[in-house]
Amino acid sequence: MSGILKVALDLPLRTLFDYRCDQPVAIGCRVEVPFGRNKRIGLVAGIEDHSELPAEKLKSPLRIIDDQPLIGAEMAELINWASRYYHHPIGEVWFTALPTRLRRGQPALSHPEERWHLTPHGHDNPPAQRANKQLSIWNQLQAGAKTADQLDDELPNWRPAMRQLIAKTVVEIEQHFDSWSGTGGEDALTLNTDQQTAVDAVAKSLDRFQPFLLDGVTGSGKTEVYLQLVEKVLSADRQALILVPEIGLTTQTVERFRNRFAVPIVLLHSGLTDLQRHNAWLLAASGEAKIIIGTRSALFTPLAKGGIIIIDEEHDGSFKQQEGFRYSARDLAAVRARNLNIPLLLGSATPMLETLHAATTGRYQLLKLPRRAGNRAMPKLEVLDARHQRMRGMLSAPLRAKIRDHLQRGQQVLLFLNRRGYAPIQLCDDCGAVPECSRCDAAFTYHQNRNLLVCHHCGSERRPPSHCESCNGETLVPIGAGTERVEEELREQFPDHSVLRIDRDSTRLKGSLDRHLAQVLSGEAQILLGTQMLAKGHHFPNVTLVGILDCDQALFATDFRAAEKLAQLIYQVAGRCGRGDEPGRVLIQTHQPHHPLWEQLLTKNYAQLAAGLLAERELTGFPPFQHLALVRAEATAQQRAIDCLTTLTQQLPASDQVYAWGPVRAPRPKRAGHYRAQLLFQASSRAPLHQQLQRAIALLDHSTNRQIRWSVDVDPVDLY
Repeated sequence: MSGILKVALDLPLRTLFDYRCDQPVAIGCRVEVPFGRNKRIGLVAGIEDHSELPAEKLKSPLRIIDDQPLIGAEMAELINWASRYYHHPIGEVWFTALPTRLRRGQPALSHPEERWHLTPHGHDNPPAQRANKQLSIWNQLQAGAKTADQLDDELPNWRPAMRQLIAKTVVEIEQHFDSWSGTGGEDALTLNTDQQTAVDAVAKSLDRFQPFLLDGVTGSGKTEVYLQLVEKVLSADRQALILVPEIGLTTQTVERFRNRFAVPIVLLHSGLTDLQRHNAWLLAASGEAKIIIGTRSALFTPLAKGGIIIIDEEHDGSFKQQEGFRYSARDLAAVRARNLNIPLLLGSATPMLETLHAATTGRYQLLKLPRRAGNRAMPKLEVLDARHQRMRGMLSAPLRAKIRDHLQRGQQVLLFLNRRGYAPIQLCDDCGAVPECSRCDAAFTYHQNRNLLVCHHCGSERRPPSHCESCNGETLVPIGAGTERVEEELREQFPDHSVLRIDRDSTRLKGSLDRHLAQVLSGEAQILLGTQMLAKGHHFPNVTLVGILDCDQALFATDFRAAEKLAQLIYQVAGRCGRGDEPGRVLIQTHQPHHPLWEQLLTKNYAQLAAGLLAERELTGFPPFQHLALVRAEATAQQRAIDCLTTLTQQLPASDQVYAWGPVRAPRPKRAGHYRAQLLFQASSRAPLHQQLQRAIALLDHSTNRQIRWSVDVDPVDLY
């Protein structure tokens, strides 16, 4: 179809651009167009008969890249809806749906990926010791073939040395396609009554849209429900899209599905190379890939024959994008499932309160798995009063005794501390000064393993000073403890037992998380220490004791979701133990043993706790009973950010249906060199809220103050 093309460009502008085209082209195809003095790749988002621009001002595309649309009608509908709902520039939302290589205009064709591996001769013939770079490459390739991206991460400027190794026949290049097919062969497990009820309910809706909440305690067999539903979808020659919250869960999930189904399975997450994502995206779009497993952005993967969307651990905050296009993959999944006329299954042991409310009020169908598989007992939660205890680092005497007892029985122990690094503060013992990040006005965290001070807000790094920069004192003391310090303490206190730390720092290299998890499952690691990376969906059958070292700070957080998030975290961490033959025990070490939340955790299950939290939300007018949107402003001076939002509130017409709270300084007022302020809108219905947001955006778009950066966050999950 020819005419006036409405072209989406990857720019922060809230409009489509008109181009005259006399050649046949379809919505969803890529075109290369002139834009100012440059050329840009665009996506055809619409075709019309006329333009409001004069004919002489209309330019033509330089070339039409695709014969067939890359974005189908169903995906285009989702993209346009998301742009309107989240008030985000239309072009950036369209390009969110494409992998990087396609955004750059490269052909929509699968390509093999170059990988370097040792030859049989090279395995037994290492380079000379003086050839340091060649020897480093040889050591890296001992673990297996590596892609260019992997080598870039591990070895700077590796190519000259690699050419020398190839010339010596130590290394050779292979053209590699990822093996996407599952092996199959694993038999389905026998379902208990609750699991079978859940499978039957969803199976009856495979030909229509119906959202379900699978509310199952940890270890209740939710994954087996997913597997048996996917089997029914595959038998109808349709595709299944499964979203998980963390990259670390994709490998485990893929293995479960690969072992069950002998069909093409693809992964989509940020840990893949651009070429791997490109090939996986094309396999899904063609329908060749039957099962697509990925993180948040995989929601925008095209499906030739969509059959079901499953979101595991649906409560997890990582399903909400926090920068740029601030969308919720969980909420957009409901829109996409409705557009595709297929079921949506949300699974969690600790559902988000909004999801639970939707299920209890009938908008979602509620399915329950109240018992663990095999009728195993739920772990017992206990509060361990850390006051007046003989502490050795972060470990109280009773906790040390329990750890020793479980280790002597040949069991594994998991210790949880949601704080990376060695110490959150490095303090001068003479004057009390603390090194702070000048871009965030927040204390640096000391990372001993890398000997760096790191800002956990903006990522800035620097070497620790040799002396105090305020008084020139020489005694700098690490205060507090992160996972690195606790790891050190554990090795000192339990020298005969292996300790494994799993956090973002220890899993920086590709494949390291998988290797760590293999150590856990093999029993090689006896004491596991980690952050919330360990709290999500992992199956550790030999872990019988969980120790939660320090959650007290979360008890006094200002976010209205704080109690919900802490309860979810505690229940999820607790769910990692007692999944085998032995019962599990959870010790919550705290200096606030009488806090009401601990009492509720000990005496109620999650559903009862959530019911109380929902009653509080209704009284205070927070979601899901009212709706929120947050307008943020950033500037190089705090007052400029506040003044920007103050002017906005003065210019906005008053509304008796929408309340504006603020503007105020953000709870974290400075980040990455910019001071932040925020304005919170609250309304009992969505329509007037979005109308007020449209007015606010129009005023901000036409503001002459270009020193202000601003953003809109609809349905925010964090108010910082």
